[in-house]
Amino acid sequence: MTRLCTFEGCKTKHYGQGYCKSHYQKWTRTGSPHGSQRRPPEERFWEKVDKSGDCWMWTAGKNIGGYGSFTAFGRPASAHRYSYETNVGPIPDKHDIDHICHNRACVNPDHLRATTRKQNIENQLGAMSHSRTGVRGVTPSRTKGKWRADVAHHGFQHYLGVFDSVAEAEAAVIAKRNELFTHNDADRTAA
Repeated sequence: MTRLCTFEGCKTKHYGQGYCKSHYQKWTRTGSPHGSQRRPPEERFWEKVDKSGDCWMWTAGKNIGGYGSFTAFGRPASAHRYSYETNVGPIPDKHDIDHICHNRACVNPDHLRATTRKQNIENQLGAMSHSRTGVRGVTPSRTKGKWRADVAHHGFQHYLGVFDSVAEAEAAVIAKRNELFTHNDADRTAA
């Protein structure tokens, strides 16, 4: 016995969730097998957000970088960018949306700000994953037991010297970044 679509009056073969393929697709897109009751993107968006903490966590799908993925008006969007545009306003041309909280899954508009790419990069938290010291801007020196400090800014590498300890080199790079950068929140709280 072949299962049929459970939508009233439909005699098409069952596909999924009790519906034929056509009614199933309408149900997945709109939440209704009728298809005419399309739910607003804002409603669909906020039901995927956990607001129980300071960071409002995106609970649905994420891309490989850990940013929330959302579809609005048939187009894919980053959840944090959608949240910013919905709650703050349009994103200026050639601007990123920076997570002040450093949590890529956060969509709290109070934790998001529009920045240039350079400003967004300034607000990094810690060293790159391939760092041999675990400290941003500090590398082993060619002189055994010493540590080199450098800060990159506007395509120029600022050499700060060689230090006896990682802590001394780290203090030097933080001071220089605070002098040169405008959006390095983590450095400013560490200083």
